[in-house]
Amino acid sequence: MSTSPLNCCINPSILSADFVNLEAELARISNADAVHVDVMDNHFVPNLTIGLPVVERIQKVSPVPLDAHLMISNVDRWAPQFADAGLASVTFHVEASDAPIKLARELRARGSKAGMALRPATPVEPYLDMLPELDMLLIMTVEPGFGGQAFLDVTLPKIRRARAAVDGSGVNVAIQVDGGITEETIVRAAEAGANVFVAGSSVYGKPSPADAIESLRTNGQLAFAPAGQRANDVVFQQA
Repeated sequence: MSTSPLNCCINPSILSADFVNLEAELARISNADAVHVDVMDNHFVPNLTIGLPVVERIQKVSPVPLDAHLMISNVDRWAPQFADAGLASVTFHVEASDAPIKLARELRARGSKAGMALRPATPVEPYLDMLPELDMLLIMTVEPGFGGQAFLDVTLPKIRRARAAVDGSGVNVAIQVDGGITEETIVRAAEAGANVFVAGSSVYGKPSPADAIESLRTNGQLAFAPAGQRANDVVFQQA
């Protein structure tokens, strides 16, 4: 069983950034662990963002590694091309993949970490045997497609089950959550077992995105501590 302490990683989503000044927006989050790039095709989700050529350009100017979240159809064909672009991590939706094990192996073979995402209503249990094939499991805490949605507490039990499975198997798989992450909800998600957090408006919606990242990271890390140890800590700031 895994007993390694968890590290809180903050991956800001550029979906909430100013796309006209994207290079400057990336510089504002240089203290992040990675930049989360949402790729949407208006088929798998009802929204359209950016494609591979723009992601390749972001890869060249970003001060931190890229963590791509592919919310696209035909992902078995397209995901490997994002790995070929040199991205640190490529995450595909299991609902869009015909051969998720094959795809995860192909991403790793091309030099990227392999992530697999589950929509809120997709159960985690059918995919637990796949954990050794993955580097990250993304549990969506909102319906994919749009930023600014409220965190779905109904996903917390799934996060707990995923954490128990990861710890019980001894594999080194990160558990990422995406959607509605704030200084308050990051605590609940971290207590449930997530350790990588995608945050959009709660980072870019603040005067200093860098300070917002540090605040989120502190809150998440505190949530990993035993309850008694953090009893005297202010876990999140009131609005």
